[in-house]
Amino acid sequence: MSLNEAIVEDAALTWFGELGYAVGHGPHLAPGEPEAERESFGEVVLVGRLRDAIRRLNPAIPEEARESTKRYLPVRFARRINP
Repeated sequence: MSLNEAIVEDAALTWFGELGYAVGHGPHLAPGEPEAERESFGEVVLVGRLRDAIRRLNPAIPEEARESTKRYLPVRFARRINP
């Protein structure tokens, strides 16, 4: 049996699912699809998921603080990719 990308990807998705992570099929989440979570592949941060995680992990901080964090993180990632 030869090892290829599909085998590795399927194994990783299974493992992450067993650990409790939400997993999805890439083409379904791709830009232009009904379930798309970003407008282009250049958007490295899934902002909707980031918002949900910040709210879930930091329920006691004011909404204003959560909003400022959400605005800052995508900019930082974009700068690292496009110096």
